[in-house]
Amino acid sequence: MAIAVGSKAPAFKLLAKVGEEYDLGELIGREKVVLMFFPLAFSSVCTEEMCAVRDEWSGWNDLGCRVFGVSIDSPFVTDRFRKELGLPFPVLSDFNKDMSAAYEALFAEFYGMRGVTKRAAVVIGRDGRVAYSWESDAAHPRMERAAIKAAVDAAP
Repeated sequence: MAIAVGSKAPAFKLLAKVGEEYDLGELIGREKVVLMFFPLAFSSVCTEEMCAVRDEWSGWNDLGCRVFGVSIDSPFVTDRFRKELGLPFPVLSDFNKDMSAAYEALFAEFYGMRGVTKRAAVVIGRDGRVAYSWESDAAHPRMERAAIKAAVDAAP
């Protein structure tokens, strides 16, 4: 079950790499934020999905929002994933799974692994509330990027 639209967005501090921390609490309530949760860096579907966002970056940039990828991979992996794919947005490490749990974006079991991030998308408006929430209980469905962009555009 995805985090409910209209609920207050949980704030977190997460590393994109060792020494580079992002405080989402400083952004939430001030800027529009897009969180794109994905199961595992370097897996084929996750790589394709993050590359699709990269390839459409000018459209995302025009929306005036902050975009973050989020996975349970370590900050060493998220940094390498971002660099190797040339992603123009941070990929945050939720290694301890606190943020994914708060956003209700964790698989109980994923191919025999416990506590892996679901494929999910959350748009947070400048009012600090969840304006859009989507998740998949399956590994392969891709995020509806057009729906996410429309939600960013419509968010307060």
